[in-house]
Amino acid sequence: MIHHKKIVALIFVALILGFCFYLFRDLPSPSKLNNASAFAMSTKIFDRNGILLYEIYGDENRTPVPIEELPQHIKQATIAIEDQHFYSHFGFDASGMIRAVRNMIFKQQLQGGSTITQQLVKTALLTRERTVRRKIKEAVLTLGTEMMYTKDEILEMYLNHIPYGGTAWGIEAASQMYFDKHAKDLTLSESAMLAGLPQSPTRYSPFGTNPDLAKARQKDVLRRMYEEEFISEEQMNNAINEELKFAEPKSNILAPHFVMYVKEQLVDAYGELPVERDGLRVYTTLDYELQQASQASLSAELKKLEKMKVGNGSAMITDPRSGEILVMIGSKNYFEATQGGQVNVTLRPRQPGSSIKPINVVTGFQLKTLTPATMLLDIPTSFLVPGQKSYRPRNYDGGYHGPVQTRFFLGNSYNIPQIRAITMHGVESMIATGSAMGISTWTDSSKYGLSLALGGGEVTMADMTVAFGTLSNQGIKVPLHCILRVENNDGSILQQYNPEEMKELVQTMTEDTTIKEQKLTKTTGLSDQAITATRVLDREPAYLISHILLDNSARLGAFGERSELVIPNQAVSVKTGTTNDLRDNWTIGYTPEVLVATWVGNNDSTSMNQSLVSGVTGAAPIWNDLMRYVLRGKKAVWPEKPKDVIDKEICAVSGLLPNPEARCNTRIEFFWKGTEPQENNPADIDHLPREIWITPETGLPPKEGDAPNDHLISEKHLLLSDPLTKDWCADCIRPLNEKGRTIWEEAIVRITPQQMPQVEQLPQAEE
Repeated sequence: MIHHKKIVALIFVALILGFCFYLFRDLPSPSKLNNASAFAMSTKIFDRNGILLYEIYGDENRTPVPIEELPQHIKQATIAIEDQHFYSHFGFDASGMIRAVRNMIFKQQLQGGSTITQQLVKTALLTRERTVRRKIKEAVLTLGTEMMYTKDEILEMYLNHIPYGGTAWGIEAASQMYFDKHAKDLTLSESAMLAGLPQSPTRYSPFGTNPDLAKARQKDVLRRMYEEEFISEEQMNNAINEELKFAEPKSNILAPHFVMYVKEQLVDAYGELPVERDGLRVYTTLDYELQQASQASLSAELKKLEKMKVGNGSAMITDPRSGEILVMIGSKNYFEATQGGQVNVTLRPRQPGSSIKPINVVTGFQLKTLTPATMLLDIPTSFLVPGQKSYRPRNYDGGYHGPVQTRFFLGNSYNIPQIRAITMHGVESMIATGSAMGISTWTDSSKYGLSLALGGGEVTMADMTVAFGTLSNQGIKVPLHCILRVENNDGSILQQYNPEEMKELVQTMTEDTTIKEQKLTKTTGLSDQAITATRVLDREPAYLISHILLDNSARLGAFGERSELVIPNQAVSVKTGTTNDLRDNWTIGYTPEVLVATWVGNNDSTSMNQSLVSGVTGAAPIWNDLMRYVLRGKKAVWPEKPKDVIDKEICAVSGLLPNPEARCNTRIEFFWKGTEPQENNPADIDHLPREIWITPETGLPPKEGDAPNDHLISEKHLLLSDPLTKDWCADCIRPLNEKGRTIWEEAIVRITPQQMPQVEQLPQAEE
């Protein structure tokens, strides 16, 4: 019996030893923390043709510095934001451990306690696998590190090992990269900025795609320092308000805004350390030759615009069928740190002005409240909501144009018919349509009123390329893509996207409109991700918008015959936009195969020169130059007309069918089959003049609310109606003012608060 117990005990001991050997057979020694090791491999980012854009180094740039040479506030800032109990725990923070256990049990997530010692061990000694075995190793090494080194030694090693972004590993390298100074000379404000980086160096980098996040993170660090009583409230506020002077970013990077955008995608998929140290090979969608040409064009035009108070510009070129980003210029010069060059305007919310109007009109087409021939009255109009101030929009040219059909009020960018249109189908409908097409910034519908149709809701250029790409794809939304392939250092493929396959899916969906969704599956990081092409509009409404936007005759009144919107011998759909405060000036245009978007303005949102109000200055010449370059040597590609788009002869003024009793001037218009005017519907036949009462003093019909008048006379006149105003006299003689301009009578439109919830704060597009 005793013999058997010994055998069981020996087996138990052997199992324990075997388990321990399995756990710790390759356990590194904490003594390695003091050894300089160069084991990281650089990640390389290429354009689509193999041109090296950027090399992300791991340990390439690290300069150890003794802790006694560092200012006290860099140590305090690091402890405050990363591990406020650093000097009182033995490697583990109790609250952090409880949180980690809770996440493992209830969320099946492996998460560390994130003390400074643990972060040091994870960064310097362990791989990045997320397993229970690794967590046990981390715990053992953390205890060993705490026993082997003093707290100051651990903090010193942490500050010298931790990644701060890019090639900067350690506080000295970070200080040199971001501020061009030694770490010993860092101010409190600078120290707080750097201390906030290690949690996510790419996300919080002041040289990244969103420098505002870096500033917000710095404020968090300073607030924590104040709460830990490292600094006074006055010191905190002074540091927050101190204007940081960043070093000029190093110029060994091509297409920097795009590269930083790609890096963020990589970090989201694989994590910060693998991107910095695992030697990935990343092949992107960018065409660097096209990027160079685009940058040169943008820079040259911006030079001409300096006198117009234009300080910045950005541009994107995409293939709408695959979502590939071919060009991304976030600002005129990434390396102008003092002028906000790192800001990537393609990802920043800005007001779109009139460039948003196609989304309003396509909403009407989709809901069948509008057709290209729908006549709306461009006359002075007050939109009244009970309990609110009246909203009286105006046109960019200061005038009115009477009855205007959709093709022409969209082409000429008239504002008042746009407001009438959104009143007909509702703000909520436009938000739903725009969001489905790719606009991600319209998250709270209660913030928007009727002026959404004129650019009253901020958008990003990246979202606008997706939305206009949806029009180009005849209703199919394809998300943007910046990465074609990611390879591991041994050549194995971690991630791959096949744009040609996506184009085939889009073509299949175009031909078979019953298919509402097609998916490609690609590996991204540790999981498969479905890339989805989704039909969000019917073919016919999207085609009709594209046809209007490529029709030069539809915009002659505002832009003339030979504007910057014309690309000779090509069929290009295009829309401009300028905000009424002259802070943003856009041009976005596309063919079925390429899309170009341009913007000019100022990063600080100061207004530009008044002469930019025309819409064909500023962004339009840049757009014209880029589109010409992209389409050089190519045959014109017209959007394919769906079989359910038909043509019909209509009256040129009313948009109705000609009346046999009195023929009108006619033109041919396209319709989504079923929305065209019908011969058997009297309301769809052009109206004849009829007898109405006229006030002799004005020559016009009496207005609503006029006092009874016994002197009215009966006359025959042509009356036109749109869905909001009935019986408007089209041929009445209206008086002129002292400048020779027609004095128009004002129309009153009463709508519900749901249609226009915030009438007091309604901006409007200049063009």
